[in-house]
Amino acid sequence: MIKHIMATALLWLAVVAAFPLYAQQQKEHTLGSLWSKVEESYPGVGAKMSAIDAAKYNQRTVKGNMLPQVNAQVQNTYGTYEGSAGGFFPQPGFFSVNGSVPLDGSTTVANTFGSAIVNWELFSFGKLRKQNEAAGALYDKSVSDKDAYLLGLKKTLSERYIILLYNDAKLQWTGKNADRLDDIRKITSGLSASGLRPAADSLLASSSYVHAMGEHDKWNGLKNASFIQLLELYGNDSVDYTASTGRFANPAAIGLNKVNTINPSHPILGALDKQSAYYTLSGEAQKRSSLPSINLLGGYAYRGTGISPGGMVSGAWKDGFSNTTNNFLAGIGITWNLTSLHSNRAKVEQLFKEAETTKLLQSQYQQAMQADLSASQAKIVQQYQQLQKTKLAVQQSQEAYNMYLARYKSGLITLSELLQIRILLEQAENAHIEASRDYWVLLAYEAELTADFDFLFNNL
Repeated sequence: MIKHIMATALLWLAVVAAFPLYAQQQKEHTLGSLWSKVEESYPGVGAKMSAIDAAKYNQRTVKGNMLPQVNAQVQNTYGTYEGSAGGFFPQPGFFSVNGSVPLDGSTTVANTFGSAIVNWELFSFGKLRKQNEAAGALYDKSVSDKDAYLLGLKKTLSERYIILLYNDAKLQWTGKNADRLDDIRKITSGLSASGLRPAADSLLASSSYVHAMGEHDKWNGLKNASFIQLLELYGNDSVDYTASTGRFANPAAIGLNKVNTINPSHPILGALDKQSAYYTLSGEAQKRSSLPSINLLGGYAYRGTGISPGGMVSGAWKDGFSNTTNNFLAGIGITWNLTSLHSNRAKVEQLFKEAETTKLLQSQYQQAMQADLSASQAKIVQQYQQLQKTKLAVQQSQEAYNMYLARYKSGLITLSELLQIRILLEQAENAHIEASRDYWVLLAYEAELTADFDFLFNNL
């Protein structure tokens, strides 16, 4: 019984001890966790969403043009009524009903008039349908533009995160170099003080240490600058990237069964395809706009005047609401803008050429992206092999440096020989950092070409 109680107590202690570590790991950011926050709060994403909403409202507006158009007006006037022979072109939305010329009374009269006109375009030879289709293509294009923007934003985030990890690795590297030189400086100072080494060795070691500290300050500034650039996307004031530093220098093995062809539905290609479709449909709508339209017309008018049916004219304003009449008018009209037959032809050709240009540009992009994808995948394989070799070179250089440091302490080699070995170790470490940076940059470029950032987000 006592053994069971002790075992249970030890288990609870283990759980309590592990919980803070688990909570700390939960707070650590990966590239994938950063992206979810960027996609949610970055203003550029909101701008693209607003553009989609605007395209949606434009689509609704174009659809509204297929409904009957109603115009209404009410007016009250006061003026002369002297008739005049001749003709005039009335403004759209008005119709007039005339009576006989008044005989006697005031020279001015008040009038009241109100009317409503219904104009329904019954048949337009497909013009409205094509305009609606063009509005739908514009909406689809705005969605594709958003997807292409998100893809570019993913790459930008990846590149800034890789640069931050690279600068941090450089900072840690210069820090280790400064620590090694500080140890050498202290050893040389002790040997010089005891007369076993010349004073020049102490000065040389001190100079090398100061130079290393200067490099450390330089990379500290570059790391802070890259951190600020990352926060511009992320929006918060801190990012815990410590979990990614180890994966940056020791990346996971390359995934198998990778996509080696460009998907025709790639966001960039999709945006160009939707843009070409928009130009084509707009050209067809513009072409059909040169054709006539058949409209159903209907109108109702209410009129009051200070002129009585007997011809007596009253100049009083209140009498302008008297002697009322009600009229309606209905009919079918055909409108045809003949001038547009010539001007629209050039506009149609322009839109069709824009569609052709965009389609050819899409083919060019797809061909170039396919070549870049094949080339980048070949580079990634070789880059990963280089990483394994530079990692081994760092391990061997570190072991060799430790051996030579021991020999220097024993007085078997000179300071210049030890510093030369240290430079070789420094070069090996730097080559590994550079190879790591190049490897992850290639993966980011490949992810953009394939529109698949899962491997990068899950392994960095």
